[in-house]
Amino acid sequence: MLTDMDISSRASLKNITELGADLGLLPEEMMLFGHTKAKVELSVLQRLAGQRKGKLIIVTAVTPTPHGEGKTVTSIGLTQSLNVIGQKACACIRQPSMGPVFGVKGGAAGGGYAQVVPMQEMNLHLTGDIHAVSSAHNLGAAAIAARLFHEARLGKTEFEAQSGQAFLAIDPNEIRWHRVVDHNDRCLRQIHVGLGDNNGPEYESSFDITAASELMAILALSHDLADMRARIGRLVLALNTQGQVITAEDLGVAGAMTAIMADAIKPTLMQTLNGSPCLIHSGPFANIAHGNSSIIADDIALRLADFVVTEGGFGSDMGFEKFCNIKVRQSGQAPAAAVLVTTLKALKANSGLATEVDSNAPDQARLEAGFANLNWHINNVARYGLPVVVAINRFATDSDAELQWLMEAVNASAAFGCEISDAFSQGEAGAIALAQTVVRAAETESQFKLLYPDEASLEAKLSTLAEVGYGAAGVSLSIEAKQQAQQLTALGYGHLPLCMAKTPLSISHDPSLKGVPKDFVVPVRELVLHAGAGFITALVGNVMTMPGLGLKPGYLKIDIDAKGEIVGLG
Repeated sequence: MLTDMDISSRASLKNITELGADLGLLPEEMMLFGHTKAKVELSVLQRLAGQRKGKLIIVTAVTPTPHGEGKTVTSIGLTQSLNVIGQKACACIRQPSMGPVFGVKGGAAGGGYAQVVPMQEMNLHLTGDIHAVSSAHNLGAAAIAARLFHEARLGKTEFEAQSGQAFLAIDPNEIRWHRVVDHNDRCLRQIHVGLGDNNGPEYESSFDITAASELMAILALSHDLADMRARIGRLVLALNTQGQVITAEDLGVAGAMTAIMADAIKPTLMQTLNGSPCLIHSGPFANIAHGNSSIIADDIALRLADFVVTEGGFGSDMGFEKFCNIKVRQSGQAPAAAVLVTTLKALKANSGLATEVDSNAPDQARLEAGFANLNWHINNVARYGLPVVVAINRFATDSDAELQWLMEAVNASAAFGCEISDAFSQGEAGAIALAQTVVRAAETESQFKLLYPDEASLEAKLSTLAEVGYGAAGVSLSIEAKQQAQQLTALGYGHLPLCMAKTPLSISHDPSLKGVPKDFVVPVRELVLHAGAGFITALVGNVMTMPGLGLKPGYLKIDIDAKGEIVGLG
């Protein structure tokens, strides 16, 4: 079979204006970036304000493994197949971060014959949104450092006289807004700034990856430009010496930060291999942020299509949980059904049994042990009141007997249905049955529900997420986390939902605990306020907000050939 890059480069693409017109966009509602991508103007939402909305499908997966489960392949394949069976469908997915592209994944546009094309444009820069987020975020960090410098240099009276601005009395030990870069770079996790003459005051700081920026979450959760401006104004950048919050509005930098992101708020339209539309927007990670594409992209697509297929990052305990408890809370748009992606390899890897074996070889014992993980995820999705369709992403080496056993096991579970997907190898033709089953599931009356109410205390929300959301025996807060919970409640933020930042490699906080862990306690080490995004992040275990590059990073394969074409992605 051809490589992903070969398939992408040989694809016959629609002109982006034709693709937009087929979706229902007017020429003036598209800002063109060449022939293969375009920004979608938000004026389309005003034009279609009274339009009946289509049905939203959320794609999730079992606990991820190094083999790759093919969640994006399934999302794109399902979208392609829905269009083939006569349903007008559009995909909505996140923009890839260059951190994982050059680090582990090598790309995030799907694969095989179920991918967004051109994949090199999708994976590298796209229309610059992530760079805009980085620039706006770092402007906020520079503004805090500059105000701290000048206030320390001049003192209250002279500062106010010379600047015409209020003296903020920033506490250098309480600066909450650090810096970001769109690469994996572990040496930036802890830094010291302000070194040298006339550069201080000195204080401890850090870099996060851009996908972990609160601005990225705001981009994903805003309803329009005015909403994004208001959210950026609410960003808590630091505390003053009296323990009161200092916002981007207080600092006077919120307007400029918004201006940098004025075009980033517009989703980017691209296409799949069979010419199905795909809106790509925002890129929050699911292990350290809320892991879903934007409310705006969903809203536009739902007004133009019968079905909108989106996905949450990692397993159902990660991006799907955050989709429900964070994104739906703010969008008001509940999904009609869910698709849960699995593979034979994934279940064997999640079995908790021997791993030093050939995952391609039939192994009924490991498969049956690993099914417990899939069954947990089925029940987890059903907990939110949604019909769940299991998609078994087929690999060429899969055993027909094992596939048949798995189909029967799923059909005896709480799942609405189960289908094998060959979208990777066959494109839209390989997911027809899956599309038909998803349509039937979406026609049922779902009873969507949240996991916890807004009015619950932060401690109660943490306990619910740990015990109900993960099956833990309980939750343990560090002394610092307990103090932060009390402080955040006192400051008026106790009503916000939680974004759990934990490992994606286990339902628990410990990546070594496979299958369905029991009797574990979730250790919460820190609570971080994201007032603009509208949630509080709970840092669990040793999860990092700045990844590091591995021993054999993805960039080793990426290059330019003699024709000037990018090679090695995917």
